[in-house]
Amino acid sequence: MGRSKIKFFDVLSNSSQPGVKARTGLIKTSHSEIETPVFMPVGTGGTVKAIENRELEEFDTRIILGNTYHLFLRPGTDVLRNSGGLHKFMNWNKSLLTDSGGFQVFSLSSLKKVSENGVNFSSHLDGSKHLFTPEKVIEIQRVIGSDIMMPLDECLPNPSEWKVVSKSLNRTHEWEKRCFEYYNNSESLYGYHQSLFSICQGSIFKDLRKQSIEKLGELDFAGNAIGGLAVGEKNDVMYEIVDYCTDYLSKDKPRYLMGVGTPVDLLECVERGIDMFDCVMPTRNARHGRLFTTHGEINIKNAKYQYDFNSPDEVCKTYTSENFSLAYLRHLFISNEILGYQLATIHNIGFYQNLMKNIRNAIRENKFAEFKKSFLEKYLLKK
Repeated sequence: MGRSKIKFFDVLSNSSQPGVKARTGLIKTSHSEIETPVFMPVGTGGTVKAIENRELEEFDTRIILGNTYHLFLRPGTDVLRNSGGLHKFMNWNKSLLTDSGGFQVFSLSSLKKVSENGVNFSSHLDGSKHLFTPEKVIEIQRVIGSDIMMPLDECLPNPSEWKVVSKSLNRTHEWEKRCFEYYNNSESLYGYHQSLFSICQGSIFKDLRKQSIEKLGELDFAGNAIGGLAVGEKNDVMYEIVDYCTDYLSKDKPRYLMGVGTPVDLLECVERGIDMFDCVMPTRNARHGRLFTTHGEINIKNAKYQYDFNSPDEVCKTYTSENFSLAYLRHLFISNEILGYQLATIHNIGFYQNLMKNIRNAIRENKFAEFKKSFLEKYLLKK
């Protein structure tokens, strides 16, 4: 019942440069065609914070991310079902991906109990008790109506011992198998196809990562995610594990690295064969007055910008960078004006989307290595 007759993913070009596994592709959902590599802005509770949908669309944003845990708690499945799903509820006409909420259950709920059946947890909002089973998280995502759904997995911090990770991995595989079976025996509530990805785990242990990929590869998921990274390990370790995983993940399906990352992370992991990313960093940092620019990340609240009437970024063209000075943006943040959060978010999302567009162009021209070198020389330059 869960199958699509339209080909979900096509690889359009591969880099032939030595040591570069970067590629471009196209994901097709019922709501949009998504060029990859792609960065997905995070709209946890049905909104990307401090930016409007129309502004996201101005950057040609074709997919955003929502979260099952948060949407289940608020506004709740009754509201979402009666509204016709999250697309209609938030008036977003492009694609949606929803995380299963597993990471939030493990990170936000101090009172949780894990069993083979699922996770009992207390809401971080009001302390109410809930149970997430593999079947339940797919049922919730059917109500949300996301184009891409994620299965329930167990999220462990790094470092964790091999023995602990191995035991957790067996549980995760069983949960994902149950998600896959429930998915195939259920249908979309709103008349369009929904796809289900897998999530490989295994922490920083290559043998467990390979085991996870092979086990999940026995089931025909539409795409494959890498979870359990950017949770405490060093960056070079993360890159090494990503590089290892993409050697074994299917070349015919999109590869999604969950919860990553900085502009440097995006470049390093695109180089290692990743197609999809999400991270709260551009929006969260914006609300703290931190702007991503061609010459690195800056703190707009710094006193040195008080009389600086230049653009925050002459190269990356956004509504913010083309219309407002560093001094004005600093004034907004020092004055706690809401407009400051909005303008900073517009710029940071624009910076990320512009970076991904340039990455795709560089891969198509078989010049990714040169683009990466040029970008980092400016971005990492200490001013």
